[in-house]
Amino acid sequence: MAKSKFDIADPGLAADGWKRVLWADQEMPVLRNVRARFQKEKPLKGLRLSACLHVTAETANLVRTLKAGGADVVLCASNPLSTQDDVAAALTKKESLSVYAVRGEDHKTYYRHLRAALDHRPVITMDDGADLVSMLHQEYANLASGMVASMEETTTGVIRLRALEADKALKIPIIAVNDAATKHLFDNRYGTGQSTIDGIIRATDVLLAGKRVVVAGYGWCGRGVASRARGMGAKVVVTEVDPVRALEASMDGFDVMPMKDAAKVGDLFITLTGDMHVIRKEHLRAMRDGAIICNSGHFDIEIDIEALTAMAEKRDKNVRNHVDCYTLPGGKRIFLLGEGRLVNLAAAEGHPASVMDMSFATQALASEWAVQQRDNLSPQVYEVPQALEEWVATIKLATMGTRIDKLTREQKRYLSSWEMGT
Repeated sequence: MAKSKFDIADPGLAADGWKRVLWADQEMPVLRNVRARFQKEKPLKGLRLSACLHVTAETANLVRTLKAGGADVVLCASNPLSTQDDVAAALTKKESLSVYAVRGEDHKTYYRHLRAALDHRPVITMDDGADLVSMLHQEYANLASGMVASMEETTTGVIRLRALEADKALKIPIIAVNDAATKHLFDNRYGTGQSTIDGIIRATDVLLAGKRVVVAGYGWCGRGVASRARGMGAKVVVTEVDPVRALEASMDGFDVMPMKDAAKVGDLFITLTGDMHVIRKEHLRAMRDGAIICNSGHFDIEIDIEALTAMAEKRDKNVRNHVDCYTLPGGKRIFLLGEGRLVNLAAAEGHPASVMDMSFATQALASEWAVQQRDNLSPQVYEVPQALEEWVATIKLATMGTRIDKLTREQKRYLSSWEMGT
């Protein structure tokens, strides 16, 4: 493997970062199980792998697992504000990995880091938002013919890649890790639910009880945030464009209304849709003085920040850590958290390690499966195999000390037959 090259903020942070990595590791028993087997079997031996992910302590343990499996790994950040600089330093010093990630990096640096990951000439990629695969298709298309597959971790990324597939422009196999039940049912709902609220409270120190909280989007992430906000005493409003999800939100007991109406009554707004300009100029104009707005979707496009900037007479940066105040004509103030980027990572530490344990175990196993199936994969989006998901869930239950029933022979026979009725 090549000697480590890197671009990080401060190598001197490595000791603190390694403590954080080990702390997360103790909450990730399923991934530890995978890493122990990978160490013995080396299923990724000699394969170049580039990962574009949030550089966190949890991600560090995934990358350690991939390295244990024999992969030659390069890691870059998937979001300018999601890097934990001490973790990036720890990976370069303790694991001798090539890491390209600096918290707060500008647009030019971010894309230079993506190119560094692709200059590695990977045969496997891991993506969190599809920026790496998008660049591969546009600037590094010559790598496509040698690619085994790419693993995509986010709802936003899967949406982009399915659009690429629909346009018949997809050049490599994709494994939609985000769509795995062991990912979206838990990571998206419980991880995003808890970490988003954590980021908001760290940034603002507001009491949610009694607040009117507007949750834009009722996918798995929106469900998680809405339920936790309600659990803390907030009066939750959901906005949706999907009639089935809107119906579900209503039957779950939430008020459902268009954003133009919610804008007039909300105290705190959280976007989780994967789409752009969910909060626009007309909504900002209708908001109350002191409204707080933030985003927990992958990209910083869900809030129209350009419109907000153009409307404002004054912008005061960091009136509190991760809080910018925009003053509109007439004196109305709107507070934007985390520059409109992922608030759970921009203002907090991201998902708890115990829920990322399943997502990253699934991610690692999906890469192994892709290598095993490389001769059978074509350029399309694949689901994670059911057997792999069941293994992850079974091991997770065991580590939690939870036991479940098993089907009897009679029950198996009944479920596979059609003759037996009432």
